[in-house]
Amino acid sequence: MYYRTYNQNPMGGMRRGILDYFRSGTTLSRLIYINCGVFLAVSLAYIPFLLAGYQGVYHDILLEWLGVPADPAYLLVRPWTLVTYMFTHFGFLHLLFNLLWLYWFGNLFLNHFTERQLTGVYLLGGIAGAALFILSYNIFPYFDRITRLSSWAIGASASVMAIVFAVCIYQPQQRIYLFLIGSVRLIYLALFTALIDLLSIPHENAGGHIAHLGGACFGCLFALGMRRRQDIATWITRPYDWFRRKSKPRKRMHVKYRSAGFGKNPDAAKKEQSDRINEILDKIAKGGYESLTAEEKAILFRSGRN
Repeated sequence: MYYRTYNQNPMGGMRRGILDYFRSGTTLSRLIYINCGVFLAVSLAYIPFLLAGYQGVYHDILLEWLGVPADPAYLLVRPWTLVTYMFTHFGFLHLLFNLLWLYWFGNLFLNHFTERQLTGVYLLGGIAGAALFILSYNIFPYFDRITRLSSWAIGASASVMAIVFAVCIYQPQQRIYLFLIGSVRLIYLALFTALIDLLSIPHENAGGHIAHLGGACFGCLFALGMRRRQDIATWITRPYDWFRRKSKPRKRMHVKYRSAGFGKNPDAAKKEQSDRINEILDKIAKGGYESLTAEEKAILFRSGRN
């Protein structure tokens, strides 16, 4: 049996251990940890409402304050939902499938791009999905006013779709192996996924499928931009980079002195000083003391004192 002690505060030690593990992990693992942490917090918060018989109140209060609303008026008073919705899940299977896709295609993404770009595509893909979700619910007559006022979206699906399509469009001929299907090119997988979302709009969860397509569109734009060496994803991470630069301790400035022998081997410094004095003495023998410069007189004076 293995155990580890954490001084007098085991909970504090566990918390530090989790934080250290989070900081030392990759960007992909951090995104997975955040999604799991939010899901755990939301699930624990649901239990008191369930036991008290207020399941409806739970959805109205908590999930609506984390999910992005379809009505722009609600979005104005809950702007943080543009970010929180893409980390929020309620059903375990919803979380599981999203994280499996995120893990598989996140690793494929990192074979071609950086961790910073993964963060940018995840966040901007989620925002693009929310934007298309809100836009569709407000311009298409299919979604009436009552539906718009009562609709909100949660889940990382749009962000994950952005990562999926970024890889599939950037490397369309790359093949992956699918269980019971075999080897499939990424471009065919992307087209099939987009077709499924389009065909599912008239059925249940229309807003979710529209958000998927919004994330997929951003993934395509990112991949096409990278083919032209134009990165449209990292601008969202620039404030983070600026904060990191500001938070780093400043390097101490080292002043270099040009005095004889500084930073050199002591024996070499003594030999150099002796050669310099011999040159000055030879100059005195040829032209007298008055032929010396002020610097040479000072060197000779210091050597006499030593």
